[in-house]
Amino acid sequence: MYVRLKRGADVLGAFFLLSVLSPLIMVIAIVVRATMGCPVLFRQKRPGLREKSFTVFKFRTMTDERDARGNLLPDQQRSLPLGVFLRRTSLDELPQLWNILRGDLSFVGPRPLLESYIPYYSATERRRHSVRPGLTGWAQVNGRNTVDFDDRLAMDVWYVDHMSFWLDLRILLRTIWAVLTQSGVALEQPMQALDLQRSVRYSDGNSAQAECSNAHRGARSQSM
Repeated sequence: MYVRLKRGADVLGAFFLLSVLSPLIMVIAIVVRATMGCPVLFRQKRPGLREKSFTVFKFRTMTDERDARGNLLPDQQRSLPLGVFLRRTSLDELPQLWNILRGDLSFVGPRPLLESYIPYYSATERRRHSVRPGLTGWAQVNGRNTVDFDDRLAMDVWYVDHMSFWLDLRILLRTIWAVLTQSGVALEQPMQALDLQRSVRYSDGNSAQAECSNAHRGARSQSM
């Protein structure tokens, strides 16, 4: 029952905010176009409800500067003061109101991460996709991008198990406070991607298992 009510509130809220904030959205779009060129919007495929792929929209916050070999420069070198400001204030995510109106996102839910992360989730962690992803979520009001992925995914699953009107209201109020105070933001120290983290972890685990197996075989051959 609450899921249907929540979707209705999402549609009404997104429509209202798009109407009220449209002048601000237009100003940001013009400034981004003037300072960084086209495209104004950053588009990327993300997994949504039941892992169905959708295109998420954000204001572009980095240039496309490349080195002599044609490779993109590190994020820090491609970031402009405008982009840093937009990310710190979360204004870069205003276009996601359109995602909410379309039904890709909810105001509150687990943040949609990269599709490449899905193979590295545990069965429990994949339950985060059993609800519509959100513009903000339980993990975002408990550290934002300063929380490691293991804890963040655990909080996403906790939200799925405890989703309610009062919890969503609490998250929205804490999100407003976090944005106003810019708490839990660590732009200077970006987190390593989940797929890289866990591929290294699995690789180390397999190496350790192989070393243990080799040692066991060596012990057996010495005893024979």
